[in-house]
Amino acid sequence: MKFWTIPNTLTAIRIMLIPIFVILFYTPIKNHQLIAMGIFIIAAITDWLDGFLARHLNQTSRLGAFLDPVADKLIVLSALLICATKFTSPLFVIPALVMLCREIFITALREWMAEVGKRAKIRVSIMGKIKTCLQMIALCFFISQPNQNSTLVITGYIIFYIAAMLTIWSMIVYTRISFKQLRSA
Repeated sequence: MKFWTIPNTLTAIRIMLIPIFVILFYTPIKNHQLIAMGIFIIAAITDWLDGFLARHLNQTSRLGAFLDPVADKLIVLSALLICATKFTSPLFVIPALVMLCREIFITALREWMAEVGKRAKIRVSIMGKIKTCLQMIALCFFISQPNQNSTLVITGYIIFYIAAMLTIWSMIVYTRISFKQLRSA
């Protein structure tokens, strides 16, 4: 199978959009937050589109299976970090830290499970996809709003906290699935 399939190209584009997104977020030009949100939305759409195309064009690959979740984590964690510079309240920072720590833990857990030949047991679940989708929606609200008390930001917090609960729940599920291998270590 070719390396530069359409899905892998979309994943690479998502990774390349990260510095553009961050620069636009901080650049003091008119509507910079809306433009940054637009870049973030394009990245979010490629997240869905690359998986859809990989399955429907029969262009799945081990490289794509590796790169896609890495690209997802990079764009979401970049957005979490830049939003934490804007929303410095513990109301934002604590769930953002929970999400960040969960991503590091699950990445390490997947690495461990791959090492013991059981990586397939903890592949991405529908719960993980919903969590990522909710994170991205909430982050769009946070990225786009200059006023931290707007209705959209309040709505973003509600979605963000639902995503945080799914973050914790999915971490527990993945840990329980992996417990036998972890205990035998």
